[in-house]
Amino acid sequence: MDWLEQELAQALARKEPAAGFDARVRARLNRRPQWLAIAATVLVMLGVGEAWHVRQQEGQLAKEQVMTAMRIAGGKLNRVQTHLKGTGQ
Repeated sequence: MDWLEQELAQALARKEPAAGFDARVRARLNRRPQWLAIAATVLVMLGVGEAWHVRQQEGQLAKEQVMTAMRIAGGKLNRVQTHLKGTGQ
């Protein structure tokens, strides 16, 4: 094994973490800023609000389309009734 392989093997060898590593990591996680959680919550709420708004607009558009269809169908039905009255049936 040449010197480079030895250096790589040594660098990649499994090593136990230093004493207290777990406690330091947990302490750092507990110190994370609360504004980060608040910002994440606000972003989620904005996303939900936008999705609700889009769904509401789609519902309004569907309602308008149904009303247009009803007016067209009603107009055609009136013409048929008028035609039937005119033929004496």
